[in-house]
Amino acid sequence: MKLMPLALIAALLATPAAALEPLSKEKYINDRLIAARIADRVRRTCPSIDGRILYAYGEARKLKAYARRQGYSNAQIDAFLDSKDDKKRIYAVAEDYLKRKGAKSGDPQSFCAIGRQEIANKTIIGSLLVAK
Repeated sequence: MKLMPLALIAALLATPAAALEPLSKEKYINDRLIAARIADRVRRTCPSIDGRILYAYGEARKLKAYARRQGYSNAQIDAFLDSKDDKKRIYAVAEDYLKRKGAKSGDPQSFCAIGRQEIANKTIIGSLLVAK
């Protein structure tokens, strides 16, 4: 039986990770981070809605585990979460969503209406919120 050189084994093991798309393009992860940002904006702006903080923390842990199962390393995940450019992008998408749904700066009730609708529709955003 012929043994494979170590370099070939290392290359074969590295192939799945190398084939992964950047985390900034991973739809499932980005959609949930955007939803979390939207929920955070609603809970901080609307006086009659709170965030389900412990639930959100658990969902964040599940999301990180999902990324690891997809083949992303902890270093890749941390770099993505620490990226100022990715944070700006996620925040911009969240703000655009809120604006399209009717949120207006200086009008907390516009955020409340969005939050109540998300809760009623049982969306991912709504799952992170609770009416007081």
